[in-house]
Amino acid sequence: MSRYLQAVKEYEKFGIDVESALNTLAQIPVAIHCWQGDDVLGFEGSSGLSGGIQTTGNYPGRARTPYELMADMELAMKLCPGKKKINVHANYAIMTEENKADRDALKPEHFAPWVEFAKKHGVGIDFNPTYFSHEKVKDGLTLTSPDEDIRKFWIEHGKRCVEISEYFAKETGVPCVMNIWIGDGFKDIPADRLGPRMRYKDSLEQILSVPYDKTLVKPCVESKVFGIGVESYTAGSGEFTLTFAAKNDILPLMDNGHYHPTEVVSDKISALLCYFDEIALHVTRGVRWDSDHVVAFDDETKEIAKEIVRNDATKRVYIALDYFDASINRISAWVIGFRNMQKALLNALLLPNKMLKSLQDEGKFTELLAMQEELKTLPLGDVWKEYLRRENAPDIEWIEEVKKYEKEVLALR
Repeated sequence: MSRYLQAVKEYEKFGIDVESALNTLAQIPVAIHCWQGDDVLGFEGSSGLSGGIQTTGNYPGRARTPYELMADMELAMKLCPGKKKINVHANYAIMTEENKADRDALKPEHFAPWVEFAKKHGVGIDFNPTYFSHEKVKDGLTLTSPDEDIRKFWIEHGKRCVEISEYFAKETGVPCVMNIWIGDGFKDIPADRLGPRMRYKDSLEQILSVPYDKTLVKPCVESKVFGIGVESYTAGSGEFTLTFAAKNDILPLMDNGHYHPTEVVSDKISALLCYFDEIALHVTRGVRWDSDHVVAFDDETKEIAKEIVRNDATKRVYIALDYFDASINRISAWVIGFRNMQKALLNALLLPNKMLKSLQDEGKFTELLAMQEELKTLPLGDVWKEYLRRENAPDIEWIEEVKKYEKEVLALR
Protein backbone atom coordinates (compact mmCIF):
# COMPACT_ATOMS: atom_id res chain seq x y z
CA MET A 1 0.00 0.00 0.00
CA SER A 2 1.35 3.47 -0.91
CA ARG A 3 2.14 5.99 1.78
CA TYR A 4 -0.68 8.19 0.45
CA LEU A 5 -3.28 5.42 0.86
CA GLN A 6 -1.95 4.70 4.33
CA ALA A 7 -2.34 8.41 5.13
CA VAL A 8 -5.92 8.34 3.83
CA LYS A 9 -6.70 5.53 6.29
CA GLU A 10 -5.14 7.48 9.16
CA TYR A 11 -7.26 10.52 8.38
CA GLU A 12 -10.39 8.38 7.97
CA LYS A 13 -10.08 7.44 11.65
CA PHE A 14 -10.98 11.05 12.41
CA GLY A 15 -13.73 11.22 9.80
CA ILE A 16 -11.65 13.29 7.38
CA ASP A 17 -12.24 12.97 3.63
CA VAL A 18 -8.80 13.47 2.06
CA GLU A 19 -10.10 13.45 -1.52
CA SER A 20 -12.52 16.24 -0.72
CA ALA A 21 -9.70 18.23 0.90
CA LEU A 22 -7.48 17.88 -2.17
CA ASN A 23 -10.29 18.89 -4.53
CA THR A 24 -11.11 21.93 -2.42
CA LEU A 25 -7.50 23.04 -2.14
CA ALA A 26 -7.06 22.94 -5.91
CA GLN A 27 -9.82 25.58 -6.24
CA ILE A 28 -8.57 28.14 -3.67
CA PRO A 29 -6.70 30.92 -5.51
CA VAL A 30 -3.64 32.54 -3.98
CA ALA A 31 -2.31 35.73 -5.55
CA ILE A 32 1.42 35.82 -6.29
CA HIS A 33 2.88 39.33 -6.04
CA CYS A 34 5.03 40.68 -8.85
CA TRP A 35 7.12 42.92 -6.56
CA GLN A 36 9.08 40.07 -4.99
CA GLY A 37 10.96 39.65 -8.28
CA ASP A 38 12.53 43.12 -8.51
CA ASP A 39 12.56 44.45 -4.94
CA VAL A 40 9.43 46.64 -5.43
CA LEU A 41 11.21 49.00 -7.85
CA GLY A 42 8.77 48.72 -10.77
CA PHE A 43 9.39 50.06 -14.27
CA GLU A 44 9.47 53.82 -13.71
CA GLY A 45 13.25 53.99 -13.42
CA SER A 46 13.37 54.13 -9.62
CA SER A 47 16.67 53.14 -8.02
CA GLY A 48 15.31 52.76 -4.51
CA LEU A 49 12.25 52.60 -2.26
CA SER A 50 10.79 55.41 -0.20
CA GLY A 51 7.58 55.96 1.72
CA GLY A 52 7.89 53.78 4.80
CA ILE A 53 8.97 50.49 3.21
CA GLN A 54 12.33 48.89 2.56
CA THR A 55 13.81 45.83 0.86
CA THR A 56 16.99 44.37 2.31
CA GLY A 57 19.63 42.29 0.58
CA ASN A 58 21.46 42.36 -2.73
CA TYR A 59 21.22 38.80 -4.04
CA PRO A 60 22.21 38.79 -7.73
CA GLY A 61 19.68 38.31 -10.53
CA ARG A 62 17.03 40.95 -9.81
CA ALA A 63 14.57 41.35 -12.68
CA ARG A 64 15.21 44.64 -14.49
CA THR A 65 12.62 44.62 -17.27
CA PRO A 66 9.03 43.45 -17.75
CA TYR A 67 10.29 40.53 -19.83
CA GLU A 68 12.69 39.38 -17.10
CA LEU A 69 10.10 39.77 -14.36
CA MET A 70 7.43 37.81 -16.24
CA ALA A 71 9.93 35.07 -17.13
CA ASP A 72 10.87 34.75 -13.45
CA MET A 73 7.22 34.71 -12.38
CA GLU A 74 6.47 32.10 -15.01
CA LEU A 75 9.04 29.73 -13.52
CA ALA A 76 7.79 30.36 -9.98
CA MET A 77 4.20 29.67 -11.04
CA LYS A 78 5.26 26.46 -12.76
CA LEU A 79 6.84 25.23 -9.52
CA CYS A 80 3.82 26.11 -7.37
CA PRO A 81 0.81 23.80 -7.25
CA GLY A 82 -2.76 25.05 -7.13
CA LYS A 83 -4.86 27.91 -8.41
CA LYS A 84 -3.26 31.32 -8.80
CA LYS A 85 -3.81 34.98 -9.46
CA ILE A 86 -1.13 37.59 -10.09
CA ASN A 87 -0.90 40.77 -8.07
CA VAL A 88 0.42 43.94 -9.74
CA HIS A 89 1.33 47.38 -8.39
CA ALA A 90 0.67 50.52 -10.43
CA ASN A 91 4.40 51.30 -10.67
CA TYR A 92 4.69 48.20 -12.87
CA ALA A 93 2.99 49.97 -15.77
CA ILE A 94 4.70 49.03 -19.04
CA MET A 95 5.17 52.07 -21.26
CA THR A 96 6.79 53.07 -24.51
CA GLU A 97 8.28 56.45 -25.40
CA GLU A 98 5.04 57.25 -27.20
CA ASN A 99 2.62 56.55 -24.35
CA LYS A 100 4.54 57.59 -21.23
CA ALA A 101 2.33 58.85 -18.42
CA ASP A 102 2.65 59.84 -14.78
CA ARG A 103 0.65 57.99 -12.16
CA ASP A 104 -2.27 60.39 -12.34
CA ALA A 105 -2.71 59.60 -16.04
CA LEU A 106 -2.28 55.83 -16.17
CA LYS A 107 -4.53 53.96 -18.59
CA PRO A 108 -5.46 50.33 -19.19
CA GLU A 109 -3.16 50.27 -22.21
CA HIS A 110 -0.16 50.63 -19.90
CA PHE A 111 -1.05 47.24 -18.41
CA ALA A 112 -2.03 45.37 -21.56
CA PRO A 113 1.11 43.16 -21.37
CA TRP A 114 0.04 42.04 -17.89
CA VAL A 115 -3.36 41.06 -19.25
CA GLU A 116 -1.67 39.10 -22.01
CA PHE A 117 0.50 37.35 -19.41
CA ALA A 118 -2.52 36.57 -17.22
CA LYS A 119 -4.52 35.16 -20.14
CA LYS A 120 -1.57 33.00 -21.17
CA HIS A 121 -1.66 31.37 -17.74
CA GLY A 122 -5.43 31.43 -17.23
CA VAL A 123 -5.30 33.58 -14.10
CA GLY A 124 -6.91 36.75 -12.80
CA ILE A 125 -5.16 39.96 -11.75
CA ASP A 126 -5.29 41.88 -8.47
CA PHE A 127 -4.12 45.48 -8.41
CA ASN A 128 -2.66 48.13 -6.10
CA PRO A 129 -2.32 51.89 -6.52
CA THR A 130 1.30 52.84 -5.68
CA TYR A 131 1.49 55.56 -3.03
CA PHE A 132 5.25 55.49 -2.47
CA SER A 133 8.57 55.96 -4.30
CA HIS A 134 7.53 59.07 -6.22
CA GLU A 135 8.62 62.71 -6.26
CA LYS A 136 5.10 63.79 -5.28
CA VAL A 137 5.21 61.94 -1.98
CA LYS A 138 5.71 65.30 -0.28
CA ASP A 139 7.00 65.19 3.31
CA GLY A 140 6.01 61.51 3.29
CA LEU A 141 2.36 62.34 2.55
CA THR A 142 0.02 61.50 -0.34
CA LEU A 143 -3.75 61.20 0.22
CA THR A 144 -3.48 63.00 3.58
CA SER A 145 -1.37 65.90 2.35
CA PRO A 146 -2.43 69.45 3.34
CA ASP A 147 -1.07 70.53 -0.05
CA GLU A 148 -4.20 70.25 -2.19
CA ASP A 149 -2.25 69.94 -5.44
CA ILE A 150 -0.38 66.94 -4.06
CA ARG A 151 -3.55 65.39 -2.71
CA LYS A 152 -5.38 65.96 -5.99
CA PHE A 153 -2.59 64.19 -7.90
CA TRP A 154 -2.88 61.11 -5.70
CA ILE A 155 -6.68 61.09 -5.75
CA GLU A 156 -6.55 61.07 -9.53
CA HIS A 157 -4.07 58.19 -9.38
CA GLY A 158 -6.56 56.20 -7.32
CA LYS A 159 -9.37 56.93 -9.75
CA ARG A 160 -7.27 55.73 -12.67
CA CYS A 161 -6.52 52.54 -10.77
CA VAL A 162 -10.23 51.81 -10.31
CA GLU A 163 -10.63 52.06 -14.09
CA ILE A 164 -7.64 49.78 -14.66
CA SER A 165 -8.96 47.25 -12.14
CA GLU A 166 -12.24 46.99 -13.99
CA TYR A 167 -10.29 46.52 -17.23
CA PHE A 168 -8.38 43.62 -15.64
CA ALA A 169 -11.61 41.97 -14.48
CA LYS A 170 -13.35 42.30 -17.82
CA GLU A 171 -10.36 40.97 -19.73
CA THR A 172 -9.62 37.98 -17.48
CA GLY A 173 -13.16 37.16 -16.36
CA VAL A 174 -11.98 37.18 -12.73
CA PRO A 175 -12.90 39.91 -10.18
CA CYS A 176 -10.02 42.25 -9.39
CA VAL A 177 -9.19 43.00 -5.76
CA MET A 178 -7.90 46.60 -5.73
CA ASN A 179 -6.07 47.40 -2.53
CA ILE A 180 -5.34 50.91 -1.28
CA TRP A 181 -2.45 51.27 1.16
CA ILE A 182 -0.63 54.48 2.04
CA GLY A 183 2.39 55.00 4.27
CA ASP A 184 1.33 58.53 5.28
CA GLY A 185 2.34 59.39 8.81
CA PHE A 186 4.88 61.12 11.02
CA LYS A 187 8.23 60.18 12.48
CA ASP A 188 7.58 62.07 15.71
CA ILE A 189 4.50 62.83 17.77
CA PRO A 190 2.03 64.82 15.60
CA ALA A 191 0.28 68.00 16.65
CA ASP A 192 -2.82 67.04 14.68
CA ARG A 193 -4.00 63.45 14.30
CA LEU A 194 -7.53 64.21 13.12
CA GLY A 195 -6.74 66.49 10.19
CA PRO A 196 -4.75 63.95 8.15
CA ARG A 197 -7.37 61.29 8.74
CA MET A 198 -10.20 63.56 7.64
CA ARG A 199 -8.25 64.35 4.47
CA TYR A 200 -7.62 60.63 3.94
CA LYS A 201 -11.34 59.93 4.38
CA ASP A 202 -12.23 62.59 1.83
CA SER A 203 -9.58 61.32 -0.60
CA LEU A 204 -10.88 57.77 -0.42
CA GLU A 205 -14.46 58.92 -0.94
CA GLN A 206 -13.40 60.85 -4.05
CA ILE A 207 -11.51 57.86 -5.44
CA LEU A 208 -14.47 55.55 -4.92
CA SER A 209 -16.88 58.04 -6.48
CA VAL A 210 -15.71 56.76 -9.87
CA PRO A 211 -18.45 54.50 -11.30
CA TYR A 212 -17.41 50.84 -11.33
CA ASP A 213 -19.02 47.42 -11.39
CA LYS A 214 -18.90 46.07 -7.84
CA THR A 215 -19.10 42.51 -9.10
CA LEU A 216 -15.85 43.10 -11.01
CA VAL A 217 -13.85 45.45 -8.77
CA LYS A 218 -13.32 44.71 -5.08
CA PRO A 219 -11.82 47.84 -3.50
CA CYS A 220 -9.98 47.34 -0.19
CA VAL A 221 -8.33 49.57 2.38
CA GLU A 222 -5.28 48.25 4.23
CA SER A 223 -4.10 49.42 7.63
CA LYS A 224 -0.63 49.74 9.09
CA VAL A 225 0.56 50.37 12.61
CA PHE A 226 3.82 52.12 11.64
CA GLY A 227 6.53 52.26 9.00
CA ILE A 228 10.15 53.32 8.57
CA GLY A 229 10.18 57.08 9.11
CA VAL A 230 6.59 57.11 10.35
CA GLU A 231 7.08 55.40 13.68
CA SER A 232 4.83 57.66 15.77
CA TYR A 233 1.66 57.90 13.68
CA THR A 234 0.05 56.48 10.57
CA ALA A 235 -3.18 57.93 9.23
CA GLY A 236 -4.45 54.56 7.97
CA SER A 237 -4.66 52.80 11.31
CA GLY A 238 -6.64 49.62 11.92
CA GLU A 239 -9.54 51.53 13.42
CA PHE A 240 -9.66 54.00 10.54
CA THR A 241 -9.56 51.46 7.72
CA LEU A 242 -12.01 49.03 9.32
CA THR A 243 -14.54 51.76 9.98
CA PHE A 244 -14.15 53.22 6.52
CA ALA A 245 -14.61 49.82 4.89
CA ALA A 246 -17.73 49.10 6.94
CA LYS A 247 -19.36 52.47 6.28
CA ASN A 248 -18.54 52.51 2.56
CA ASP A 249 -19.37 48.90 1.70
CA ILE A 250 -15.88 47.90 0.57
CA LEU A 251 -13.48 45.25 1.82
CA PRO A 252 -11.07 45.53 4.73
CA LEU A 253 -7.63 44.11 3.96
CA MET A 254 -5.47 42.78 6.77
CA ASP A 255 -1.73 42.29 6.36
CA ASN A 256 -0.44 40.14 9.20
CA GLY A 257 2.72 42.25 9.43
CA HIS A 258 0.77 45.46 10.01
CA TYR A 259 -0.14 45.07 13.67
CA HIS A 260 1.52 45.19 17.05
CA PRO A 261 3.74 42.15 17.73
CA THR A 262 1.24 40.68 20.20
CA GLU A 263 -1.68 40.91 17.74
CA VAL A 264 -2.49 38.11 15.31
CA VAL A 265 -4.62 38.35 12.17
CA SER A 266 -5.89 34.81 12.64
CA ASP A 267 -7.93 35.99 15.63
CA LYS A 268 -9.35 38.93 13.65
CA ILE A 269 -10.67 36.94 10.67
CA SER A 270 -13.76 35.57 12.43
CA ALA A 271 -14.52 39.01 13.88
CA LEU A 272 -14.61 40.54 10.40
CA LEU A 273 -16.59 37.66 8.92
CA CYS A 274 -19.41 38.53 11.34
CA TYR A 275 -19.94 41.81 9.50
CA PHE A 276 -18.36 41.61 6.03
CA ASP A 277 -19.47 39.35 3.19
CA GLU A 278 -15.88 39.31 1.92
CA ILE A 279 -12.48 40.27 3.30
CA ALA A 280 -8.95 40.29 1.92
CA LEU A 281 -5.58 39.22 3.32
CA HIS A 282 -1.94 39.93 2.60
CA VAL A 283 -0.06 37.00 4.08
CA THR A 284 3.52 37.76 5.07
CA ARG A 285 5.86 37.06 8.00
CA GLY A 286 6.84 39.86 10.29
CA VAL A 287 9.91 39.26 12.46
CA ARG A 288 9.64 41.71 15.38
CA TRP A 289 8.15 44.30 13.01
CA ASP A 290 6.63 44.48 9.53
CA SER A 291 9.76 43.00 7.95
CA ASP A 292 8.04 41.16 5.09
CA HIS A 293 9.94 37.91 5.47
CA VAL A 294 9.06 34.99 3.21
CA VAL A 295 5.92 33.19 4.39
CA ALA A 296 6.81 30.11 6.45
CA PHE A 297 4.76 27.08 7.44
CA ASP A 298 4.58 28.53 10.93
CA ASP A 299 1.94 28.68 13.61
CA GLU A 300 0.33 31.96 12.51
CA THR A 301 0.16 30.97 8.83
CA LYS A 302 -1.50 27.70 9.87
CA GLU A 303 -3.93 29.52 12.16
CA ILE A 304 -4.88 31.97 9.39
CA ALA A 305 -5.64 29.03 7.10
CA LYS A 306 -7.62 27.27 9.83
CA GLU A 307 -9.84 30.30 10.35
CA ILE A 308 -10.57 30.53 6.63
CA VAL A 309 -11.40 26.83 6.30
CA ARG A 310 -13.23 26.09 9.56
CA ASN A 311 -15.56 29.04 8.95
CA ASP A 312 -16.42 27.90 5.40
CA ALA A 313 -14.88 31.14 4.12
CA THR A 314 -12.68 29.89 1.28
CA LYS A 315 -14.88 31.85 -1.14
CA ARG A 316 -15.22 34.88 1.13
CA VAL A 317 -11.54 35.55 1.81
CA TYR A 318 -9.20 36.79 -0.92
CA ILE A 319 -5.70 35.50 -0.20
CA ALA A 320 -2.61 37.27 -1.52
CA LEU A 321 1.07 37.02 -0.63
CA ASP A 322 3.05 40.15 0.21
CA TYR A 323 6.75 40.01 1.03
CA PHE A 324 9.98 41.09 -0.61
CA ASP A 325 13.23 39.41 0.30
CA ALA A 326 16.35 40.34 -1.66
CA SER A 327 18.71 38.35 0.55
CA ILE A 328 17.96 35.02 -1.16
CA ASN A 329 17.13 33.82 -4.65
CA ARG A 330 13.96 35.77 -5.47
CA ILE A 331 12.27 32.96 -7.39
CA SER A 332 12.87 30.60 -4.48
CA ALA A 333 11.28 33.18 -2.18
CA TRP A 334 8.13 33.13 -4.30
CA VAL A 335 8.01 29.33 -4.40
CA ILE A 336 8.69 28.78 -0.71
CA GLY A 337 6.05 31.29 0.39
CA PHE A 338 3.38 30.13 -2.04
CA ARG A 339 3.88 26.46 -1.24
CA ASN A 340 3.77 27.17 2.49
CA MET A 341 0.44 28.97 2.11
CA GLN A 342 -0.86 25.94 0.23
CA LYS A 343 0.46 23.58 2.91
CA ALA A 344 -1.29 25.64 5.58
CA LEU A 345 -4.58 25.45 3.68
CA LEU A 346 -4.18 21.70 3.19
CA ASN A 347 -3.44 21.27 6.88
CA ALA A 348 -6.64 23.17 7.71
CA LEU A 349 -8.70 21.13 5.26
CA LEU A 350 -7.43 17.93 6.88
CA LEU A 351 -8.77 18.74 10.32
CA PRO A 352 -12.04 17.40 11.79
CA ASN A 353 -13.28 20.93 12.32
CA LYS A 354 -16.91 20.05 13.07
CA MET A 355 -15.85 17.55 15.72
CA LEU A 356 -13.46 20.04 17.32
CA LYS A 357 -16.18 22.70 17.42
CA SER A 358 -18.56 20.23 19.08
CA LEU A 359 -16.00 19.44 21.78
CA GLN A 360 -15.66 23.15 22.48
CA ASP A 361 -19.43 23.74 22.58
CA GLU A 362 -19.90 20.77 24.88
CA GLY A 363 -17.26 22.08 27.28
CA LYS A 364 -15.00 19.06 26.77
CA PHE A 365 -11.84 21.10 26.92
CA THR A 366 -9.56 18.30 28.09
CA GLU A 367 -10.56 16.15 25.14
CA LEU A 368 -10.33 19.14 22.80
CA LEU A 369 -6.74 19.88 23.81
CA ALA A 370 -5.77 16.23 23.59
CA MET A 371 -7.32 15.93 20.13
CA GLN A 372 -5.70 19.14 18.86
CA GLU A 373 -2.30 17.85 19.91
CA GLU A 374 -2.85 14.36 18.51
CA LEU A 375 -3.81 15.75 15.11
CA LYS A 376 -0.44 17.49 14.78
CA THR A 377 1.33 14.21 13.96
CA LEU A 378 -1.01 13.01 11.21
CA PRO A 379 0.83 12.31 7.90
CA LEU A 380 0.23 15.67 6.21
CA GLY A 381 3.44 15.31 4.21
CA ASP A 382 2.25 12.20 2.41
CA VAL A 383 -0.97 13.94 1.34
CA TRP A 384 1.04 16.99 0.27
CA LYS A 385 3.19 14.82 -2.01
CA GLU A 386 0.06 13.37 -3.61
CA TYR A 387 -1.24 16.89 -4.16
CA LEU A 388 2.02 17.83 -5.89
CA ARG A 389 1.74 14.77 -8.12
CA ARG A 390 -1.81 15.67 -9.17
CA GLU A 391 -0.84 19.27 -9.84
CA ASN A 392 2.20 18.24 -11.91
CA ALA A 393 4.43 20.20 -9.52
CA PRO A 394 7.84 18.95 -8.39
CA ASP A 395 8.66 17.94 -4.83
CA ILE A 396 11.89 19.24 -3.29
CA GLU A 397 13.49 18.84 -6.73
CA TRP A 398 12.17 22.29 -7.58
CA ILE A 399 15.30 23.70 -5.97
CA GLU A 400 17.47 22.13 -8.66
CA GLU A 401 15.34 23.72 -11.37
CA VAL A 402 15.77 27.15 -9.78
CA LYS A 403 19.54 26.61 -9.42
CA LYS A 404 19.74 25.72 -13.10
CA TYR A 405 17.76 28.85 -14.04
CA GLU A 406 20.02 30.93 -11.82
CA LYS A 407 23.12 29.63 -13.55
CA GLU A 408 21.75 29.97 -17.08
CA VAL A 409 19.65 33.15 -16.74
CA LEU A 410 19.98 35.12 -13.50
CA ALA A 411 23.77 35.03 -13.36
CA LEU A 412 23.96 36.70 -16.76
CA ARG A 413 22.00 39.80 -15.71
